[in-house]
Amino acid sequence: QVQLVESGGGLVQPGGSLRLSCAASGSIFRIYAMGWYRQAPGKQRDLVATITSGGSTNYADSVKGRFTISRDNAKNTVYLQMNSLKPKDTAVYYCHRETGGSIWGQGTLVIVSS
Repeated sequence: QVQLVESGGGLVQPGGSLRLSCAASGSIFRIYAMGWYRQAPGKQRDLVATITSGGSTNYADSVKGRFTISRDNAKNTVYLQMNSLKPKDTAVYYCHRETGGSIWGQGTLVIVSS
């Protein structure tokens, strides 16, 4: 049974940084594309960034230049480095396995507020 477990969320001031982690278990992690999504209160879940098994990345326009997705296949972990955070980045952030069958993590809450 594959599981994705996110961590690293919390409260941060505008302009600050956070790094989210998503640890995968029970699968050959390195062959799958992975993604980060977010859902703000009362809104739909939106794509933030994806990374292929080969390391190619894609970002939502709203986070380009501020967020970086990366992966460490040896640790079965995908990361989302978030810099220059804004209040509109406040949301629950979810990790998702993009290929080989859709799997979601439980989410981690990020609050950007002074």
